[in-house]
Amino acid sequence: MSLSLNNAKNIAKVLTESLPYIQKFTGRTVVVKYGGNAMVDETLKHSFARDIVLMKLVGINPIVVHGGGPQIGNLLKQLNIESTFVEGLRVTDGQTMDVVEMVLGGLVNKQIVNLLNQNGGKAIGVTGKDGNLITAKRLKLKNRDAAGGNDIDIGQVGEVDHINTDVLDLITRSNFIPVIAPIGTGFDGASYNINADSVAGEIAKVLKAEKLILLTNVAGVQDGNCNVLTGLSIKQVDSLIADKTIHGGMLPKVECALSAVKNGVKSAHIIDGRVEHAVLLEIFTDEGVGTLINSSGLDSDQ
Repeated sequence: MSLSLNNAKNIAKVLTESLPYIQKFTGRTVVVKYGGNAMVDETLKHSFARDIVLMKLVGINPIVVHGGGPQIGNLLKQLNIESTFVEGLRVTDGQTMDVVEMVLGGLVNKQIVNLLNQNGGKAIGVTGKDGNLITAKRLKLKNRDAAGGNDIDIGQVGEVDHINTDVLDLITRSNFIPVIAPIGTGFDGASYNINADSVAGEIAKVLKAEKLILLTNVAGVQDGNCNVLTGLSIKQVDSLIADKTIHGGMLPKVECALSAVKNGVKSAHIIDGRVEHAVLLEIFTDEGVGTLINSSGLDSDQ
């Protein structure tokens, strides 16, 4: 009896702690990049889906952007199509792009939509090609070893040129949750595979979102003693990049988050997707489960 009472008290504490956050963020947009372990572990998949559905039910407008690199790699392997990477980017010829579209726009996107719907949500899956949601341009990668820095051709790998917010407005006004595959269309009519973090960041910027959340397979930005750093200002993040505290694979994610908060997004969060209900814990509790970068110091920087 005592144990049940304690559990009830804990639940009540969590609910009351979340109330001011719910009140603050009702009607606001939160863009979530979904990937990593949270996309493949069954328990984490369902906890993520419930987090997104609950956000929608309390009046927040979540927008989900997803990756799918491992799934693309698996299908390419099954089809005996070799993958080549340059600076972490998959060289994408026409044949590879067909597989990317099949996996991201078909298999993975519809799995996430189904997951959200199974957990009580109303989700609609789109790619950046639908309604010209994402106009892309070919990503130019410089050859650092060549004199003059000539571009390296990595095929149909793109970057965001323009976001058509009319598509997102239509979906969210209809009370649906958009689930977006990061594929865009170029002015030349070609399809382009775009990094999902970048797409999430650009969508957050153009919508002036309340939050950009990037799910990762690490605890967040850490110092030299493996302590998670949070509540960081723009100046503090710049300093951590300059002194190499932030480096390697974390650097592109932090730069994406930093660009967002410098361009109208209130805060960016790099959180541990290996934790159940990571999204809710980060948004609705005082402690959170990752690194928060806020727009403080912006006026003094610009």
